[in-house]
Amino acid sequence: MAAPPLLLLQDIALTFGGTPLIESAELSVSPGERACLVGRNGSGKSTLLKIAAGLVEADRGKRFVQPGATVRYLAQEPDLSAYPNTLAYVEAGLGPGDDPYRARYLLEQLGLTGEEVPSRLSGGEARRAALAQVLAPAPDILLLDEPTNHLDLPAIEWLESELKSLRSALVLISHDRRFLESLSQATVWLDRGRTRRMDQGFAHFEEWRDQVLEQEEAEHHKLGRKLVAEADWLRYGVTARRKRNVRRLGNLQAMRQQHRDRKRAVGTVSISLAEAEQSGTLVVEAEGVSKSYDGRPIVSDLSLRILRGDRLGIIGPNGAGKTTLINLLTGVVAPDEGRVRLGANLQMVTLDQRRMSLDPNATVAETLTGGRGDTVVIGGQTKHVIGYMKDFLFSPEQARTPVGVLSGGERNRLMLARALAQPSNLLVLDEPTNDLDLETLDLLQEMITDYSGTVILVSHDRDFLDRTVNSVLVSEGTGRWLEYAGGYTDMVAQRGQGVQARTVEKEAKPRGGDTSSSNQSSAAASKRKLSFNEQHDLKTLPKRMGEMEAKIAKVQEILADPDLYSRDPARFQKAMDALAQLQTELSAAEERWLELEMLREELDG
Repeated sequence: MAAPPLLLLQDIALTFGGTPLIESAELSVSPGERACLVGRNGSGKSTLLKIAAGLVEADRGKRFVQPGATVRYLAQEPDLSAYPNTLAYVEAGLGPGDDPYRARYLLEQLGLTGEEVPSRLSGGEARRAALAQVLAPAPDILLLDEPTNHLDLPAIEWLESELKSLRSALVLISHDRRFLESLSQATVWLDRGRTRRMDQGFAHFEEWRDQVLEQEEAEHHKLGRKLVAEADWLRYGVTARRKRNVRRLGNLQAMRQQHRDRKRAVGTVSISLAEAEQSGTLVVEAEGVSKSYDGRPIVSDLSLRILRGDRLGIIGPNGAGKTTLINLLTGVVAPDEGRVRLGANLQMVTLDQRRMSLDPNATVAETLTGGRGDTVVIGGQTKHVIGYMKDFLFSPEQARTPVGVLSGGERNRLMLARALAQPSNLLVLDEPTNDLDLETLDLLQEMITDYSGTVILVSHDRDFLDRTVNSVLVSEGTGRWLEYAGGYTDMVAQRGQGVQARTVEKEAKPRGGDTSSSNQSSAAASKRKLSFNEQHDLKTLPKRMGEMEAKIAKVQEILADPDLYSRDPARFQKAMDALAQLQTELSAAEERWLELEMLREELDG
């Protein structure tokens, strides 16, 4: 018999501004269940999650939470303004019986000290602090709205591992496919105000969605009703894209192999031949390029060639210097050493992290045409603005819609559309996937695949990198960057590991005065101390070992029954397996505690 749900939403309806946003939504969360909530931008996913968290009241429907069950909600824009520092903010989320060490442990794992002042936090740092706050009490239910936004790859992979280790039930909203595929066991699809549920993870979602939509279309035709062409394209066009992209994955693999072969051959090409290739073939050539800021190397002795048609992904933790590297390769910033040569006849379009500014009073059509006529020029060909809008999932009715009333996802699509409408043969995209929904990511992937020029792409989205690039340039620390053929998964296979978090070296810098006292303070600062994680383990391991010993005693009592094997062989085997596992865990815990206790004594001594 299935356990009763911890959280239950039934027949939820909500209307904003006279327009129904949610018409009939259901959500059921059982203990330990991991579900993802998917749907297009503007479909009401975040609102439904807020209703589940009790922050928004629905117009109709029931919300039930099991008495005593704890619920924690991660908002997209957390507010830390009421707290003096990040540690106080995280500790405020702890309950009376929660482990106080866990707050510091989580902050440390997320790259924060706990002393950060909220008013000076970046968006990514605020998101890390908010994650630490909701994870610290290990609640029964975690409701996470875009938890990977503004996180770098090391933080995303750590969060993935941490969530897998928790017993909490999860409901996730995310645009990160790899993250959803790794964590989800059930999928709830919010579409046109209603929810559908599939008891499988996100990896099976697109195939299921296509089947549902195709069945809907067949039923409409059986009833003799003609679907409106524009609405049909907006909903079913995604299905066609997905099928085309499946075929394109094979082409991408072939491109990657060609890239491997070509890159191996580059080392033998003579200087004269390289110069002969400058007319459109060579896009960027970096020779021995180095760049430092405040004594910290960002790029050290980098040599790289980017040829026409290459799709280069740049990967590294926050603070590694990815944006600086792009500026070096595109000639925006001059190197301290070495030289960068740009190919002839380059026309570059850049989409940076801040995105281009949009006039909130201009209409969608005016933004795309610059207010001149009703056509845009794409790849030398004139296209009506309505047709171009459809390529970016806008309906014809939105042509006169002011930019200021668009949803966040729609504004992101519009910015992409305006950038890609400019003539170019070099496309530079710095974090283009931030805040985009899954269908817009499909669209952007298709645009990059169809693009005839060269692409330089910075992204933390592992799946997106795998689908779009044929080589990656990875930060190895201290300014070193190495190129690997293939996408993110290929890089991990070649490198043997993913991207590591950047380590920040803190050194005592004397500013005049007695240098000997400065050296003494540097030595004191560098003295080895137990980390928060080690302190936590040292404190909690004895209790955990006692709990394991009690469990072992109970299992041994079961096995003490001489007739157990003949009466119930399955239960006997289950008890034997449990005993072996508990004894192994106890042995490992004892060794860890002994190691930490010896380390503590050594440091204290």
